[in-house]
Parts: sequence; structure tokens; C-alpha cells
Amino acid sequence: MTDTVPKVELRNIDLRYFNLDVETEAVCGFSLAVSPGEFVAIVGQSGCGKSTLLSLIAGILEPTAGDVLVNGLPVTGPSPICGYMLQQDYLFEWRSILDNVLLGPEIQGHDRVAARDRAKNLLRGYGLGEFMDHFPHQLSGGMRQRAALARTLCTDPEILLLDEPFSALDFQTRLALSDEVSDILRREGKTVILVTHDISEAVCMADRVIVMTKRPGRVKAVHDITFHSERLGRPRPFEARSRPEFQNYFDQIWGELEIHVGK
Repeated sequence: MTDTVPKVELRNIDLRYFNLDVETEAVCGFSLAVSPGEFVAIVGQSGCGKSTLLSLIAGILEPTAGDVLVNGLPVTGPSPICGYMLQQDYLFEWRSILDNVLLGPEIQGHDRVAARDRAKNLLRGYGLGEFMDHFPHQLSGGMRQRAALARTLCTDPEILLLDEPFSALDFQTRLALSDEVSDILRREGKTVILVTHDISEAVCMADRVIVMTKRPGRVKAVHDITFHSERLGRPRPFEARSRPEFQNYFDQIWGELEIHVGK
């Protein structure tokens, strides 16, 4: 990476929630810089603030303290620079798959003809070219998630925020889709931040894995993920699971997560 300005930067972030009775500290002193084109995964136990970080980057939440920067500029609210893909696909059942993918460009006022061409090209590229006129209930879970990814990418965001995007799928579909999505995002050259409970998913897909402490979430460990054969090209996620480095990373990260009995 030659660009010296991080694509995303969190500087000493604190976030506290308040109600009439109690103050909850969700994130404390969290810092992270993500380079353009980097794929970063964040793992940690439930409630440690992983999804909260994505909401801060997306401009949905404001930090109690600290700075959130995208392209070196403070985040002041939601922006088309960031695309946010959630756990559920949230496709509108009354709209065709093509019309679902076009939702973002419609809201943002993009040129309709150009957006329609991009949506069709995305769907064809993701193996959904024959299903553009189908409705969500006619698609499998994996196909629906590919459609949701196409919808997220149709506005051509620079940054993709993935919040447990495969968690609702069965194991085999998750494996296949992580392979497909990893290829798509690297081909598109997107900067990606993935939140997941799945250590295997994080190690296989990401360039770097951030391990968070339990609440309030802090950075506990950072792992740069490399495979010895990367001079021949990074292995696909499914292939990476069979590499000896995979098990080493998995064991290290598992040992760092504070989810074990007695801890």
C-alpha cells in the first residue's frame, strides 16, 4: 500500500450508552487504521462492541470520545462511501431481485440507466443473471445473500462493512459463499471490515484479524494473516483452511478470546 492516509481510522474511541438508571461502557480506547484495499476482520465475544464499531464508521452512531475518520476526514453522518451489509438480507419480498439491487441507487438519486446496467452486470457476475426477475422467496439463502451483496455494491461504495453476513446460513453454504464473496471483494478492490464470531472465517478471508476484549471493547491482539505460498497468490478461503498456518492462527486467536469456562 503506497497511500499514507488510512482509508478508515478510529482514534482512541470511547462509546457509552446512557439511560435513567445506568451508564454502559461499550467501547474504550479503541484505535484502528485500515489501509485502502485491506480486508480486516474483527472478532470477539458477544457484546464486546464489534457491531458498534461498524455503526461508528458508517456514521450511524457518534463516539462519546475520540475520532472516526474516513479518507482522512471526520465522519459526520451516513455517507455513500460506506456500504453496510447486515446479518439478514432484508430483501423486500414485493420487489424483484433486480429492483431490490436498484434500491440504493434509487435512494441516492443515481442515473437510472447507468444504475440498471451496473445492477445487471453485478447479478450476472454473481451467478444470478437468470434470477433478476424472480422474487426473494424464490431464491435459496445463499442466493439471497449474493443478491444483498449486489445491492450493497450497486452504489459502488469505497468501503464495505460486513456484520456477520453469513451467520444465518448453513455450514456448507457459508463455506461456499465466503469463497465467492472474498473473490468478488478482492476483484472489486474494496476496503473491507468484517465483524464475525467465526474465527475460521476471519482467518481465511482477512489480511488482518483484530481480537477484542470483552466489554468494554478494546484491542487485545492483532494478527497479520499470511500464508507461505502467497508468492503464488493468496489461497482461496476454502483452500486456506487446509494450510498449516490456518490452524496456528486459529489456536492463537481462540486462546485470546475471553469466552472459555472459568475465565
